[in-house]
Amino acid sequence: MTQTHDLSRYDPVWRAAEPYMRARKNDVHIPLSFGWAVRLLDHFPQADRDVCLLAILLHDIGWWAIDMDEILAEGFRGENILQSDVRYRHEAEGVRLGTEVLRDTGWSEAIIAQVSEIIDGHDTRLEPRHLNDRIVRDADKLWRYEVTGTAVGCDWFNETPGENCDRNQKILPKFETEPGRAMAEAALKETRAALMLHVL
Repeated sequence: MTQTHDLSRYDPVWRAAEPYMRARKNDVHIPLSFGWAVRLLDHFPQADRDVCLLAILLHDIGWWAIDMDEILAEGFRGENILQSDVRYRHEAEGVRLGTEVLRDTGWSEAIIAQVSEIIDGHDTRLEPRHLNDRIVRDADKLWRYEVTGTAVGCDWFNETPGENCDRNQKILPKFETEPGRAMAEAALKETRAALMLHVL
């Protein structure tokens, strides 16, 4: 059951960060991941909503500072993509830009520190540090299981829809929460059906 929360408190952050989302289709990825984070948080009332939702809004804005050809070559199609230099750089840039956005929109230094800790390592850190980190990591992955995420993933990884769905199937064990994994499995089933992959 989805709870109702006033999300308008994040609108100033969204508006301030939006210019940095025009890289790597983040203007699609981030709002979809935000929606998944909201749904995940309904399962974890003990999590810090502000930290999680601010982190998911800002986690990938660092890609804005990196050339798209370099992003695709090293961050999505090269060897060991999750440990590539561009992955570390986008996290560092995300912390820098995210800190500016949060300060400019009036968030406390304590919140900024917690959000920055999640952004710094959200792709490259092998293990999550705490529940807030786990929720953000799952929300970051969940959008890939939608039709829209699959379409974008096909471009990023140079794959067919079937190949991208198979890639996402293999990632299911990497989900950090049981609700996240269940949501991903359900979304993947819907995506395979919508894209008629059972026919192929």
